[in-house]
Amino acid sequence: MITKTVKLGGKGSTKTVLIGGGNPVSVQTMWKDGITDLNTNTAKLESIITQLNELSLIGCDIVRFAVPDMESAKSLNLLSERTIMPLVADIHFDHTLALECLKANVAAIRINPGNIGSEENTRTVIQACRDNEVPIRIGINSGSLPKDIQEQIAAGTITRAQGLCETAAREAEIFEKYNFDQYVVSMKSSDVQETIQCNTFYSQKYNNPLHLGVTEAGPLIGGIVKSSIAFSTLLAQGIGDTIRVSLSSSPENEVIAGINILKECGKRSRGVNLVSCPRCGRIGFDVHSFVARWQNRLLAMDKDITVAIMGCVVNGPGEGRHADLGIAGTADKAIIFKKGKIVRTIDAKDADKVFEEELNSL
Repeated sequence: MITKTVKLGGKGSTKTVLIGGGNPVSVQTMWKDGITDLNTNTAKLESIITQLNELSLIGCDIVRFAVPDMESAKSLNLLSERTIMPLVADIHFDHTLALECLKANVAAIRINPGNIGSEENTRTVIQACRDNEVPIRIGINSGSLPKDIQEQIAAGTITRAQGLCETAAREAEIFEKYNFDQYVVSMKSSDVQETIQCNTFYSQKYNNPLHLGVTEAGPLIGGIVKSSIAFSTLLAQGIGDTIRVSLSSSPENEVIAGINILKECGKRSRGVNLVSCPRCGRIGFDVHSFVARWQNRLLAMDKDITVAIMGCVVNGPGEGRHADLGIAGTADKAIIFKKGKIVRTIDAKDADKVFEEELNSL
């Protein structure tokens, strides 16, 4: 089922993101630190703006910020006026925080109607979002289901996945009641199969765009594994319009993981395809440090090419034969190869400079 289109970005936004309706699947992350002091801490404000710009360069489409208090809301407003990155305000319990964030250029509001206090509070937020042409994301987590649904799950009447789906549908009824259709639905569980099941159930009945995520997925490796399984299963069925890989790691790693998952699922095609070997006892070229230096630069390039960074001349040009550009070598020498053919042999100390020259020539 093709979902309806929801536009992130209000009246004053300089950049919008279309979610659903067959538009490209967008990649999100969430800011990891508090922002209560941006009104007085200019250095921190500028640092976050710089980092938001860097996230945009490597392919991030949306960044969500927790807004637990009024100072955070005002700080988010400052950020939203200084960056073209669409920012989402994550609101719980206090609906007035959402109203404060709508005074600036936030791209969307995330609320859970079940904990915002009352239907009247939800209606107030809906009307303010309507006036500012700002969408809402309904966020449902397995840990915050209504009491009656929790009782049904405990009794075995329904599964937790069905409970998540039912909760989302119930909350969405409030939005439909007030004729507001610019909302995205998110149902998250820390269990991969529950995440797959609840999103599958929902997509069979409703056409609202879905934000995919395995909540509290864990550290870097475990979290990427869980998210990869859940997302690939759902995306293969055409389910999912925007994603976040939730990791106990940096926003940068969440974005890189998300982009790579989309590429491997055939949902994002352009950009540099980076392949690199794990390195072994042959102790050749220092792949790890070279990848660390070049990864973000390569991700930011608008070139539809494959780049191979390999550890030794034994396997480099062979295993990287398909690459438009590759580098491999020994401890003191390196080779540059294109489509498996060696084009230059250089001193290892000149690797970065020569690699950049060859990359710019493509």
